[in-house]
Amino acid sequence: MVKELTGKITENISKAVRGKKDKIELVCAAMFAGGHVLLEDVPGTGKTLMARSLARSVGGDFKRIQFTPDLLPSDITGINFYNMKEQEFVLRKGPVFTNILLADEINRATPRTQSALLECMEERRTTIDGGTFVLPEPFFVIATQNPIEIQGTYPLPEAQLDRFMIRLSLGYPERTEELAVISGAASFGAEEGLSAVCSKEEIVEAHSEVNACKANDAVCGYIADIAAATRKDPSIKLGLSTRGAAALKRMSCSLAAVDGRSYATPQDVKKAALYVVQHRLIFKGYSQGGDKSDVFERILESVPVPTEKI
Repeated sequence: MVKELTGKITENISKAVRGKKDKIELVCAAMFAGGHVLLEDVPGTGKTLMARSLARSVGGDFKRIQFTPDLLPSDITGINFYNMKEQEFVLRKGPVFTNILLADEINRATPRTQSALLECMEERRTTIDGGTFVLPEPFFVIATQNPIEIQGTYPLPEAQLDRFMIRLSLGYPERTEELAVISGAASFGAEEGLSAVCSKEEIVEAHSEVNACKANDAVCGYIADIAAATRKDPSIKLGLSTRGAAALKRMSCSLAAVDGRSYATPQDVKKAALYVVQHRLIFKGYSQGGDKSDVFERILESVPVPTEKI
């Protein structure tokens, strides 16, 4: 089911987001794994378009929050306000009560406001004035940030970065795809013409299929070895957390399901690691947003790949 579902969603989104099928598949895999996605790229590369197109493709509710320095936690989660007419407090639910949430330019809000998403992303629930409210299923967050501009921004703390299953950069399109956009054959408003190709109930079923995907002892051991290698490497100040290792396993299983298999392989782990691990590490001598991919790829290649039959 997951393979067919990914194909339908990818094909549909590709009508609006041109030339990014591999990235769309990764976003779908993260969603099926129950994770969240951080899109980190320069302005104008289609980050918001990707989120809107995905929401239209899965037929779920969609909300967008434009993060700004004056945004309050209650603007995200909701608030109890006093209704003078009814003479009672009434809950006004915030935009987190949705299926797909776009947190646009998340690093422009203050840390206090950013932290309002932590409970939502990890536990699928939120607390408002002491009351706990369960969020709808599925609940999927796509956050965006510009890695170049740092003026007026608040870097995401490690605890929040750890809540994102993968970090992606869409990058610029190929020349032919960019020409289609420039000439008007493809528009940045093209998502308006998309229709749903699946239901949110099918997304929940896909979660179950990914959870049933198996990773044997060799694959789990490989993930543990990668985590240990990041903690021991002299170039890294803070290595992969246990939660990060568990996220790597879930993403690997989801990639396997997207490929039509019910078991994960070391190759799934290697592919997933490029997007799951790097944003969870703190490197020595690198500023935030610096290119650390070469360092991590060196670490990944240093870990022996298990050769046992899966």
